[in-house]
Amino acid sequence: MVKIGIIGGSGLDDPQILMQPVDKEANNRYGTPSSPLKCGQINGVEVVIIARHGRAHEIMPTRVNFRANIQALKEEGCTHILAATAVGSLREEIKPGNLVFPSQFIDFTRHRNLTVYTDKVVHTPMSQPYDQKITDLLCKTCDELDFEYNRDVTVVTIEGPRFSTKAESHMFRQWGADIINMSTCPEVIIANELGIPYQTIAMSTDYDCWKEDEEPVTFEMILKRMKENADKVKTLLIKVVGRI
Repeated sequence: MVKIGIIGGSGLDDPQILMQPVDKEANNRYGTPSSPLKCGQINGVEVVIIARHGRAHEIMPTRVNFRANIQALKEEGCTHILAATAVGSLREEIKPGNLVFPSQFIDFTRHRNLTVYTDKVVHTPMSQPYDQKITDLLCKTCDELDFEYNRDVTVVTIEGPRFSTKAESHMFRQWGADIINMSTCPEVIIANELGIPYQTIAMSTDYDCWKEDEEPVTFEMILKRMKENADKVKTLLIKVVGRI
């Protein structure tokens, strides 16, 4: 039996996309709570939604325990995970509003202690053998919906201080990265450990990417792009879930 775990940012726990939605508190073996769960059905398929940042596109401070969240989906019996995350593109051909289906993650961890920097890079392949199957399905559905998308790209994720310099942007390009974000790679690592097939839908906003001679992106622009992208991903999820 297929049961889909959906992880997303603000707006993706919209109860209107679920039939018979039920809120649930998750218990897990680590003694720490996961984000709230919202359970229900999409197109007749059982789903469990975890929203990282609240509802209705609110930007809220949160302490997300990635291990607790993935473990909660495991204990709910989820057979696959579809996750949505906002990203900034490092390549000119990936435009704001594009969707991206990464085939590889690079996890870049920077710990700051006064002026002491410790860098750690981890290459994390996506879950197998379902990655290609779900990627093909997502791309086919994007074609049907006339959505712009990019496939087979590399994502750099950052744990720690916010990415903010052109020097770092250049470094990530040197690593062959296409886009960057802040949170997804730890979830992929844990999902791989637990044996849950995992696929990310990355929504390009450009809010973390510095390009030469480009004006800074405003907070209002970020919110607008996030809402547009969240709406686009909800449409994509509704179409895809019943086909897996």
